Amino acid sequence: MGVLDFVRQALPKSKHSIPPPKGADELFDDEFQRKLETLAIVSRRVFAGRQRAERRSKKKGSGVEFADHRNYTAGDDFRFVDWSIYQRFGRLLVRLYEEEEDLSIYFIVDCSKSMGFGDGAKFDQARRLCAALAYVGLANLDRITVVGVGERLTARMPTTRGKGQIFKVFRFLGSLQPDARTDLGEALKTFVTQHKRRGLAVLLSDLYDPSGFEKGINVLRYNKFEPYVVHLVAPEEATPALKGDVRIYDCETGSEQEVTVTDAMLQRLKNAFDSYSQDIVDYCVKNQVPYFRADTQTPFDEQVLRVFRKGGFLR
Repeated sequence: MGVLDFVRQALPKSKHSIPPPKGADELFDDEFQRKLETLAIVSRRVFAGRQRAERRSKKKGSGVEFADHRNYTAGDDFRFVDWSIYQRFGRLLVRLYEEEEDLSIYFIVDCSKSMGFGDGAKFDQARRLCAALAYVGLANLDRITVVGVGERLTARMPTTRGKGQIFKVFRFLGSLQPDARTDLGEALKTFVTQHKRRGLAVLLSDLYDPSGFEKGINVLRYNKFEPYVVHLVAPEEATPALKGDVRIYDCETGSEQEVTVTDAMLQRLKNAFDSYSQDIVDYCVKNQVPYFRADTQTPFDEQVLRVFRKGGFLR
């Protein structure tokens, strides 16, 4: 039995093993909202020395960073003529600059049933982290879009801007359900065809994908998005509280299997879990994809502060 067949779905056979997910009012209460403003202030301090013009597109305009020259044509602004080139070579060339562009941030929330593992802590943590990072983006006047994915793109919140729109994010995240099967590759193919404006794509997932966690991330990479992986982990996945003869079931396919759980088997399970987690880290390092491991036991605001310290989220 592989890690995806056991770690992801090692639950006793019961229709009540996975409780319904928390709603927006419970997830994003007053205390949560107070912490959001603190995180926004901290993010501004962390990135105070960095110019917004560091967020550059490949469009040429009248920004602050020199990019190239082109030949002068009638009607061009004389202020952008490179007179030093004209004095040396007698050619009229116009300076081109990289144009500053608002950052588009896409939050991709895994809504597969494995995210509801146990008490649903992974799914709740993913939604809290998504809301917190979205708020920081909204406070910085970035363009924010949130989507839910499983074996397809299951839900989409239209692009929005401005801090006041955070309640729209709360309502959307509160409406999501972990009730799909996992196929990130296919779901993200739909995502990239529907979103032509490229930007930062933050994937919040446990990455338990039978077709391979790499497929979905590669879809983002190959289509010129900047993927950022937030890997949701529940400690009980590596060390489930199971002993003796149990019947486990796959919460996504419904398949069942009788298993005798021994100490030796639990150790093999932990080794497999650690190996799979390391494969994810190695892939991200090799492909220069920012990676952040988010467990369910650390408060969301501490997790976000760690993201800031590691860098890579805000440009």
